[in-house]
Amino acid sequence: MSTITESVDVDVTVSTAYDQWTQFESFPEFMEGVDEIRQVDPTHTHWTISVGGVTREFDATITEQHPDERVAWASDSGPTHAGVITFHRINDETTRVTAQMDLDPDGFAEKAADKLGILNRRVKGDLDRFKTFIERRGGQQTGSWRGDVQRPPQN
Repeated sequence: MSTITESVDVDVTVSTAYDQWTQFESFPEFMEGVDEIRQVDPTHTHWTISVGGVTREFDATITEQHPDERVAWASDSGPTHAGVITFHRINDETTRVTAQMDLDPDGFAEKAADKLGILNRRVKGDLDRFKTFIERRGGQQTGSWRGDVQRPPQN
């Protein structure tokens, strides 16, 4: 299992950054290798990704979501991964977006990409492209979902 942590400061409010991040179907516009995401219901998504020339599909569950603070998820099928995106107010117009992901690369290409640091660079690149995406929109998100998802109690 590998852990990746990357951050980027975006020149938009916390609410704008958070609202845009809840628009999962827009991820292919700024995430490398993400071909499609379908929002199945408020807490489930279906992903189609390409890694090392291999197309994979998987389902993920939003395990925790709190407006303007965090979105956490875990894969239900396919490549094993989980993560959290957090949003930190730097000032009225700047937000730090931090991604922390735990990945268990599956297959030779993904394991090689992990060992060579390619996965870290991909996450950093995705965050940088998110910054460009939202800032070029003049700080206007494509939509929002302000619902709250509580982490289930641990036994």
